[in-house]
Amino acid sequence: MTVSEQLRREQTAFVAAVAGELTDFLTQRQALMSAISPDIDPIMGSISNLVTGGKRLRALMCYWGWRGAGGDPSAAQIVTAGSALELFQAAALIHDDIIDRSDTRRGGPSVHRRFSQLHLAQGWALDSERFGHAAAILTGDLCLSFSEEAFTEIGGQAGTGTRARLIFNLMRAEVMAGQYLDILEEVAGPVRDRAGAVTRAQSIIRFKSAKYSTEHPLALGGALAGAPDELLRGYSAFALPLGEAFQLRDDVLGVFGDPVTTGKPAGDDLREGKRTVLIALALEHATAAESAFIDAKLGSPELGEGDVAEIRRIIEESGALQATEALISDFGSEAFDALDRLPLDDLPKTALRRLAEATVSRAS
Repeated sequence: MTVSEQLRREQTAFVAAVAGELTDFLTQRQALMSAISPDIDPIMGSISNLVTGGKRLRALMCYWGWRGAGGDPSAAQIVTAGSALELFQAAALIHDDIIDRSDTRRGGPSVHRRFSQLHLAQGWALDSERFGHAAAILTGDLCLSFSEEAFTEIGGQAGTGTRARLIFNLMRAEVMAGQYLDILEEVAGPVRDRAGAVTRAQSIIRFKSAKYSTEHPLALGGALAGAPDELLRGYSAFALPLGEAFQLRDDVLGVFGDPVTTGKPAGDDLREGKRTVLIALALEHATAAESAFIDAKLGSPELGEGDVAEIRRIIEESGALQATEALISDFGSEAFDALDRLPLDDLPKTALRRLAEATVSRAS
């Protein structure tokens, strides 16, 4: 069997095992929640919908971190760890869509929008949008709770004081901190020192996305398999720049991506007011009038197609898009160089290389 064939077989089996465990886990919780009231079913349905499908990037990074450290491919613990990461990812998406006022997720209504639609369809009293936000916050909180339950089910390897537990706890705390810095930048960014905007935006993507998308899942898998500190440091040297390239690519797609492939309206990040590295670079290098235009329009829910087109023009002509693409390339090169230095067997190294290539060059 070639390395490619073995990789495909292992990865397919792992993804299927994670999907099966998530189904079993949520089916059990569904019974518990339905015993409280059948009215809670839409919450459980929302969680199930979000953890069904997706790229499983975080779970796969965790798996190959485990395998790279000598973990057994058929072990139940790594499947449970992957499930916990998928539940955490779902919780983060629910809350992120509320914060960003995003009405779509993967081509369909976001969770808070689904609850608003349920309110309207049922003809309930009071405000549908407020109900949607409140119900989605609770759904995200429940999903976070489920993530913790799932992680605890790993057993002693994930117990209090273990390296894996410390990584899992740090990951969750950093995401919350990064989310706060993100919303702070949206409101304070226009009146703060513009020269530091790029540095602040890079810090936000590091803690809000990069670390929990790639670095922490990879290290978590390694830690569960008993990886030595040197290997975990090597994992971080590879996965952190990869995660930063991943988020920068996401920011480019949020402005220039095709809605058919991204599942979000064109220019959605601009309507949400995201002060990304891409935007920070544009504000830094555009003319004063162009920067004022971006500041005036960024975050407007009524942002029209003409405004989106104009901001895109400014981003391109200011050199911000080119500079962001250069950063993606630099981070990608840093990640691949670090991957080459990792003392891994062909299978996990090939798997991580392919994940990295797909992450840096993705179109959606």
